[in-house]
Amino acid sequence: MRSDKPQDLPRRSFVRAAVAIGGTSALSACLETEQDQLGEVGGAAETTAADADVPTFPRGDLSAVPAGQHRWGEWLVRDAHGNTVPPQQLVAIGLTYEGSAPPTDDERAGVEASLQLLERAFQWGTGGNAGASFHRGLLFMLGYAPSYFDRVGDVPEDLPTPESVLEALGEDPARADDYDAVLILTSDIGSILLSAEEALFGGLDELNGLPVESTFEGVFSKAGRHVGYVGKGLPADKLDHEGIPENAPLSMGYKSGFRDNLPSEDRVTIDEGPMAGGTTIASSTLRIDLDRWYEQGQEERTAEMFCPAHDPDDIGTTGDKLGGDSGVTEADVENIDRHAEEYDRVGHTQKVARARDDDFEARILRRTEGVADTVRDGAGFQFNSVQKSMTDFVETRKAMDPEEYDHDVAADAHGIDDYLETLRRGSYLAPPREKRALPVI
Repeated sequence: MRSDKPQDLPRRSFVRAAVAIGGTSALSACLETEQDQLGEVGGAAETTAADADVPTFPRGDLSAVPAGQHRWGEWLVRDAHGNTVPPQQLVAIGLTYEGSAPPTDDERAGVEASLQLLERAFQWGTGGNAGASFHRGLLFMLGYAPSYFDRVGDVPEDLPTPESVLEALGEDPARADDYDAVLILTSDIGSILLSAEEALFGGLDELNGLPVESTFEGVFSKAGRHVGYVGKGLPADKLDHEGIPENAPLSMGYKSGFRDNLPSEDRVTIDEGPMAGGTTIASSTLRIDLDRWYEQGQEERTAEMFCPAHDPDDIGTTGDKLGGDSGVTEADVENIDRHAEEYDRVGHTQKVARARDDDFEARILRRTEGVADTVRDGAGFQFNSVQKSMTDFVETRKAMDPEEYDHDVAADAHGIDDYLETLRRGSYLAPPREKRALPVI
């Protein structure tokens, strides 16, 4: 749950650790820890054995869930400037398909019933409450890899393998996900994530007071699990790196998700073909070299994260002074070479804006992101974006590469690319909700 109180950090850290561990024991401990805070912010009453149909959390309404799995915008918390605020906890579960080829009607019905149980058990994000200060519900999407489609039918024309995505980016194809599907879940409440996960894989008989009558068992098994967190103060508390600003929501110090650098959901939605209404998911885990990043001063970091021509005093320690706009304009993009010569630096946001479309609208939508709790060697970062095609992701990511530019600027002053190492990447298609249960092309 969202809170900026320093005294809440130990409790939030405990919840984050429980989500990272997973399992029924972690769920029990997490739920017990969160009960007090749920009461403080108006959460529902605790479920008891004597009254098991009483929900612990607000339940959902199937008729209120959007047709696109990725359409979360109206159900996200917004800050005072109108920026969407991502839920604090995320879990990305890599799946292996164990069902029939092609899938049977019974298998499809079972997967759909399992997903609908999540939507009935928990409200969709904020439940549509425009003034909500935290996410009391669940948001999730299920995407399918080329390997799944290859097993059950034809592979969609515009869905490249993760190996080919890595090759297009000049990265090691061995870092490709070998999952057949990925399920991404996110919430401010850790026990919602844990209970949803346990219910899907046969670990619970009831979910928020509703009977679990269908699971993924026999169709999907877990092949990997990636967790992350985001929120003011959490990176500084968890990573114990003296360079991270105390109130930073992410490990590199700056907030993200400004209105101007996030496209509309329509922009990232497939508009024709058998999967019209769906989208593609790029799921990645990165390692960040925070030691080298924080060896620089605030002015250098600000210039490399945003644009060297901007005044750091107008941006603030964590980007807090920017309000709802990153401050990067078409003129900043046009002047990349001139800025490189003048300042001997190039900004990350400035470079990524180079990949925007003809209307200067971004092409990829950051859907979930956070510090990766499962990366032990250094600081990790989980990043999941949605886009109309994986080409949009590739072109946006390539705009970060120093090799894409003719000017002579050192790699460690060329945005943030030199501080990042890719640990894994996956490419997935997230069908519209009506086709999300074991689709076949």
